[in-house]
Amino acid sequence: MKLTILGCYSATPRTFTNPTSQVLDIRNHLFLIDCGEGTQVQLRKNRIKFSRIKHIFISHLHGDHYFGLVGLISTFRLLKRETDLHIYGPKGLKEVITLQMKLSDSWTNYKLIFHELTSKESELIFEDDKVEVYTIPLQHRVYTNGFLFREKLGERKLDMNAVLNEDIEVAYFRKLKQGFDVENKKGEIVKNASVTLPPEAPKSYAFCSDTAYDEDKISLIKDVDVLYHESTFLEKNANLCETTKHSSAKQAATIAKKANVGQLILGHYSTRYDDISLFKEEAEPIFANVDLADDGKVFEF
Repeated sequence: MKLTILGCYSATPRTFTNPTSQVLDIRNHLFLIDCGEGTQVQLRKNRIKFSRIKHIFISHLHGDHYFGLVGLISTFRLLKRETDLHIYGPKGLKEVITLQMKLSDSWTNYKLIFHELTSKESELIFEDDKVEVYTIPLQHRVYTNGFLFREKLGERKLDMNAVLNEDIEVAYFRKLKQGFDVENKKGEIVKNASVTLPPEAPKSYAFCSDTAYDEDKISLIKDVDVLYHESTFLEKNANLCETTKHSSAKQAATIAKKANVGQLILGHYSTRYDDISLFKEEAEPIFANVDLADDGKVFEF
């Protein structure tokens, strides 16, 4: 599982920082999460192939989280994309995007499939044989969701020394990985557990931005391996959290601790601050395993 931060600052873009957007590489999926202004430029800078992006998740309809979307859709069109593109986001997103395309006569030559979200309860919005994605309802000034990405349990691994000792045909290797007992060349039944190893523990990633401090989401993100949580303000400006429906670094750390997550990544910093290391300093006394997002930073788990 790999996370590439394309942008992680709030509100207006600057020449050296970008609004929210990130790419999660998980089980051969490349999921784009939020699409602030300048996202496609950041994709280029980070050498991420446009063609691999088949699913885009938009948390809410504040511009710093989706103003880059119509530009990216248009670029896909110019590049003669043919693959379907699925977009998951709040009701109204389809209307905004299709109106822009209509007035510019820029209809796509590929299928654009919107999955509009309205539920205030967590729901499964994507699933295949490798990954499932759930919404995380958040408390913000407009309808907002975070997203929980969970790997499914993978195949068992072959213990090749044991497999060779049991004299098992190569044709049965696939069945072994799937957990079945098989016959060896002597016609004897070989127990799966004797020649395979358990699969790696499935990983999970939760994206929470933007949101006020809200303990209701703790049960949804309990024990996730990695939590990205917005931390717009430092404690000296914590009074702004209530009116803006954002969180502070300390509040993000408190959520991480109560949810027993493995690792916390802070982001969505207000551009009023010149030194983002202060966010980590404020969070660490509450939750030790904390890191800072920054544009172009890559995390591998």
